[in-house]
Amino acid sequence: MKFMKLGSKPDALQADGNCIRYMSSELATDVTVNVGDVTFHLHKFPLLSKSNRLQKLVSKANEENSDDIYLDDFPGGPKAFEICAKFCYGMTVTLNAYNVVAARCAAEYLEMTEDVDRGNLVLKIEVFLNSSIFRCWKDSIIVLQTSKSLLPWSEDLKIIGRCTDSIASKTSVDPAYITWSYTYNRKLSEPDKIVEDKMTFLEKIESVPKDWWVEDICELDIDLYKRVMVAVKSMGRMDGAVIGEALKTYAFRWIPDSVDTLVYGVNASRTKSVVETIVCLLPYDNGIGCSCSFLLKLLRVAILVCANESSKKELMKSISFKLHEACVKDLLIPARSPQTTTYDVHLVQGLLNQYMNDEKGRSSMDVVEDKHGEDEYILARRSLLNVGKLVDGYLGEIAHDPNLGLSSFADLSQSIPGFARPDHDGLYRAIDIYLKEHPELTKAERKKLCGLMDVRKLTADASMHAAQNECLPLRVVVQVLFFDQVRSSISFQPLSHNSMYDPSRSPMNRDEGCKKTVGDNCQPLKNQMSHLRVKDEELHKNGKLGKKNSKNSKSGLQLLPSRSRRIFDKLWSLRKVQGENRSSETSGSSSSPTSLGHGDTKSYGLSLRHQRHSIS
Repeated sequence: MKFMKLGSKPDALQADGNCIRYMSSELATDVTVNVGDVTFHLHKFPLLSKSNRLQKLVSKANEENSDDIYLDDFPGGPKAFEICAKFCYGMTVTLNAYNVVAARCAAEYLEMTEDVDRGNLVLKIEVFLNSSIFRCWKDSIIVLQTSKSLLPWSEDLKIIGRCTDSIASKTSVDPAYITWSYTYNRKLSEPDKIVEDKMTFLEKIESVPKDWWVEDICELDIDLYKRVMVAVKSMGRMDGAVIGEALKTYAFRWIPDSVDTLVYGVNASRTKSVVETIVCLLPYDNGIGCSCSFLLKLLRVAILVCANESSKKELMKSISFKLHEACVKDLLIPARSPQTTTYDVHLVQGLLNQYMNDEKGRSSMDVVEDKHGEDEYILARRSLLNVGKLVDGYLGEIAHDPNLGLSSFADLSQSIPGFARPDHDGLYRAIDIYLKEHPELTKAERKKLCGLMDVRKLTADASMHAAQNECLPLRVVVQVLFFDQVRSSISFQPLSHNSMYDPSRSPMNRDEGCKKTVGDNCQPLKNQMSHLRVKDEELHKNGKLGKKNSKNSKSGLQLLPSRSRRIFDKLWSLRKVQGENRSSETSGSSSSPTSLGHGDTKSYGLSLRHQRHSIS
């Protein structure tokens, strides 16, 4: 810390209790100066030789035949006046970062300028500020902290402005020229300590990060912090990520973790001011400078402390740009009255709508067909896939809420495009939870709810679970069993010798592959039964393999619940009857075992309709 000593005479100002100060001298005092609740008994000549204002006040007191002077609005109080009085007497005075602002404001109040005496206190303090204080990182922060209690004097004397400019200019200094000894708050262990004469240039760069300064300014009051950050941003040299880290550090320093502390008590108004200030300081880079998790936490606090609507909208805008980086836990924001749900579903719906609108706006722009453009397209698709997982996970959490309406659940699940869900396992899990938590749903509502998912996009494990799920409507269970058999039949088809890869087998195109395979054979169920017959014939040819698969089929059927097993048994018996009829009709023929005539198709369709009627 820098300091400056003024004067050379010993200190002769004595104290008599807490409220009286007097000058120990052979000469009797002839003036009394009252500063606040402290009375100073001094001599006129030393004071009048340095202060123009005291000259005026003493002259006025003489006219009134009084020796008392009252300085009720004196900046800095009795301590600051004591510094000025000692300077007038030529006594030793030590100025440092903690008292220099008060002394400067007091000297300005007393008009201790060069017009009164050469080398007066105002000039000496200005020299100390410009040559030492504003050149030191630590002292500049201390001076800025002390200046708040001396408003408006410190503002009028431009001390605050000069401090903020000094701090802002030092934040943009190359880290190669910064050592940890210059910082204010961070403490290093011995291995991390920088020694100037034993360190290479590269080692120094690696040791000091770009955000070395963010913790040091966290002790500033929010108003002063805002001025510093505005000055830092206005210089245009600071990366958005560093500014975001500085805002995050300040928020964690001043925003309480307890909800009760946030909402109630003296901290509520201060927290509200902190949140609104941080929002207005967010970097203008579409939220890149701050993580989505931090922005969502900030939004949660903004809602709790009832921040202004403009701050909430700005936060939602920044969050929507990087919603794909969020996690489900961050989206679980408690709902406020008059909402009856546990979590604020409408808020998440708004974030999702804004994200999709931004995605549509970006996709509608002309895309340059080059490598960079292709990379951006891939990243956009990947972001939507992440959002799809996020939405399904969030649906799984809010599905436990008994007050969540079906329309809110459906709207949220339909807010993302189909390709954002390569599989519907997550959506099925959410639907399953919602069905169990809302047993009062009508048949139509259950049908609408289950219509949100595509059973063709369920994985094998999810299909097995759905087939055993008693909460699902009968139609959905039939669809699950049918498409599970379709996938099984596709897996038995031999690969062509000239086809090394089938795009329809990828998870992204599973439903398209099923559509194509089934559609090529005219009727979905006709193709299914045909493939099952072929599989059955192949298994009969290989006795050992047939026995093994027969055991597996029986054990698989035993895993199904009674309702699903009955459905599967009826479909299997129908396949066997149909297979026997077609075997007798095509005996001795060289045609393909999977071909069917028009008459067979018609009779098969009638039999199927009769069988579906009997099942239901």
